[in-house]
Amino acid sequence: MPAVGADDHVRGRGPVVIEYSSFECPFCARCDALLSTVAVRRVFRHFPVASKHPRARALAHAAEAAALQGRFWELHDSLLADQAHNDDPHLWQRCEALGLDVDRFDADRRSDVVAARVERDFRSGVRAGVMSTPTLFVDGVAHPGGPGPELLDRLAG
Repeated sequence: MPAVGADDHVRGRGPVVIEYSSFECPFCARCDALLSTVAVRRVFRHFPVASKHPRARALAHAAEAAALQGRFWELHDSLLADQAHNDDPHLWQRCEALGLDVDRFDADRRSDVVAARVERDFRSGVRAGVMSTPTLFVDGVAHPGGPGPELLDRLAG
């Protein structure tokens, strides 16, 4: 697994948790809610599996386009908080609410730079053995399916 880099999406303090996730996965939304209850340093990496979640890659591109305007985590939180409204009309509303330049956002989400970033995350997950979302890595150990009670206790401890 690649080490945490300067261009990774990172927030928080505490033990490092690298999460491979998808914005369309309901289990990822639950994992996000659970991780928000403990003090950890979260490293988010995209793992869109189109066969299970047809809009996952488009939403990953959207998040990266928001990142180019400094708003990755805000869109991340919005997408996972309301997965029922992730189609384009609602995506525009989210962008406007976040104060994004929507024209720039639309161009960026379709760019090769954004596509390469999402693909890089996905390939690093494949190399690390990720098979499904969410998959967390804590101290180099994979935790597919998100945090169970024992992992949450350990992270909180």
